[in-house]
Amino acid sequence: MNNYSGYITYGKEKVPFDVFYMDRKTLEIAVHPNSRVTVKSPKGTVPEMIRARLAKRARWITKQINYFRKFEPRTPARRYIGGETHLFLGRQYRLKIKAHQDNAVKLKGTYFLIMTPDPHKPGKIKDLLDEWYKEHARLIFSRRLEQCYKRAAKLRVPFPIIRLRKMVKRWGSCSKSGDILLNTALVKAPLYCIDYVIMHELCHLKVYAHNNGYSKLLSKYLPDWKERKARLESVFI
Repeated sequence: MNNYSGYITYGKEKVPFDVFYMDRKTLEIAVHPNSRVTVKSPKGTVPEMIRARLAKRARWITKQINYFRKFEPRTPARRYIGGETHLFLGRQYRLKIKAHQDNAVKLKGTYFLIMTPDPHKPGKIKDLLDEWYKEHARLIFSRRLEQCYKRAAKLRVPFPIIRLRKMVKRWGSCSKSGDILLNTALVKAPLYCIDYVIMHELCHLKVYAHNNGYSKLLSKYLPDWKERKARLESVFI
């Protein structure tokens, strides 16, 4: 079967959804911060069964969508100009851009000081800031992984290798080989949100699927994970 899109009606609300067929045993419904609803379904599941499951969970789906709507409008697209605010570890810092013969980014007090021979080129400012985020993400994620790994020592999983990538729709993922992939933009979130994503992936190294067993495992090592997840999803990072 091919992937497809459709919508369900709940009250006066029409909720669009996208279905993706995968090699999996269970059906998963997810509501994303942009109000997008996705369904990951085992191959061969008939559309009628998927629609029935969506209808059964329509109240929960609309509740999640309304929750995310509370945080709109989200942070507008960044223009990388002086005075604009950018996040780091959950705090806002203003850009201060200065002409200089060398390229450099420094965090000073409540602002990012960006020095460059091209102070009027937003693309250059973006590249410098992105590289700064990447360097600090590597260091911070490694430190948080050590702390989370100690906390979840009873998982008895091999110490993973962290890899970084700029991603649009995911904060992190893990491979069956034991690597953890983290979104470099996650370094803009508070430390307790970073810990949530790392612990989320550590538990996946033990239980790869999203099922009740996985949820219980995550709750064991991070009892307030739902609050941390909500905080992460409430802000456009």
